[in-house]
Amino acid sequence: MIINPNYQRLFRWDDSQKTRFIESLLLGIPIPPVFVFTDEDGRWEVIDGLQRLSTIFEFSGILKKDDGGVYPPFVPSGTRSLPSLDGMKLVSDGDDDNNVIPLSTRLDFERSRLRGEILKKESDEKTKYELFERLNTGGSSLTDQEVRNCIMVMLNKDLFEKLVAISKYPSFEAVTLQTDKSISEQKPMDLVLRFFAYRYSDFDKSVDINEWLNSISRAISVDDNYDVDSEIEVFKKTFDVLHSSVGLNAFKKYDGTTFSRAFLISAYEVITKGISTNITKYENETPQYIEDKIKAMWLDTDFTNYARAGVSAPSRLIRTLPKATTWFN
Repeated sequence: MIINPNYQRLFRWDDSQKTRFIESLLLGIPIPPVFVFTDEDGRWEVIDGLQRLSTIFEFSGILKKDDGGVYPPFVPSGTRSLPSLDGMKLVSDGDDDNNVIPLSTRLDFERSRLRGEILKKESDEKTKYELFERLNTGGSSLTDQEVRNCIMVMLNKDLFEKLVAISKYPSFEAVTLQTDKSISEQKPMDLVLRFFAYRYSDFDKSVDINEWLNSISRAISVDDNYDVDSEIEVFKKTFDVLHSSVGLNAFKKYDGTTFSRAFLISAYEVITKGISTNITKYENETPQYIEDKIKAMWLDTDFTNYARAGVSAPSRLIRTLPKATTWFN
């Protein structure tokens, strides 16, 4: 069985979530099925169910690390329905057998059923993706970007890996004010995809922004004519220019006197689209010129009227993105 975290979430359930899941198994509560895809070698590739399977493996003491080692066995804590399970291990490590669950409980765990649905190898990559998207949208705990990551890794793994690499580009990380929390929530990948998406196609005002980004993820993943390497070079040049000119103020609000507050997506969208479209010019401009262009954008009511809080993303994008190239011409 192949668990590929590239298109799943990283194993990030906290201890309380793991504990509740183990309790559910022992109580016989029905668990949603795991979905797997049969590859050409007959192996099962997990499409949906990473958290459940990883918790079972960790509780059993067999969850493997990337380096081939094994994680320490998970010990439930804070149990609600089964207080006797609190602090108890599934398997003895030879130190203290008093902290090992009774044989009868262990047998209950081992006899628990976890249903699996198998997508046959005859199904194409698009079908595999469609299944994942339907399972992980609409009320799921997966983030929108995690679903988009799945789109790309299933349809074009090479493209996905290139975008992951560029999301760690130093100039980009610096000016977008990335934090550990934003990185864990896949925000850098969301911003990287937006950069490429806004350059790839005009925004479709008839759909939600996340639906549109999903469609662009699919489009660029299967577009044989899409030159991602050239786009990556434009990406690097754009963020190098911003980093060397305005630095940490690149995407903050300008009130006519100073830059303040935090990173703003409305500024990011227009500034990156405008500068990247005119990147040949901006590579030779002075830092002061670039800063003045950004300030001028913030003083233009055509931008500020739609960049303020309360304006929906579609309304903002259809009124600001088309003017980005002109504002930064």
